[in-house]
Amino acid sequence: MRTTVTLDPDVAVQLEKEMRKEGLGFKEALNGALRRGLAAPPRRSRRKFRLKVFDTGAARVPFDDVAAALAHGEGDDFR
Repeated sequence: MRTTVTLDPDVAVQLEKEMRKEGLGFKEALNGALRRGLAAPPRRSRRKFRLKVFDTGAARVPFDDVAAALAHGEGDDFR
């Protein structure tokens, strides 16, 4: 498959180092890097994200009535 690839500058530098180090051409170095990256297991976060939940009580603004919500925030003459 032929395609055009645009590399970020830092990735291009790493790929060029790999090409020189291993004596590979661009195609071989890129395919090898992609194979290694795609074969690697996905990295998981070491810590689970915890969300703190707080009870804020009943809603003071009606969410199902836009006009009432605007009247609450802007006053009765919000138009």
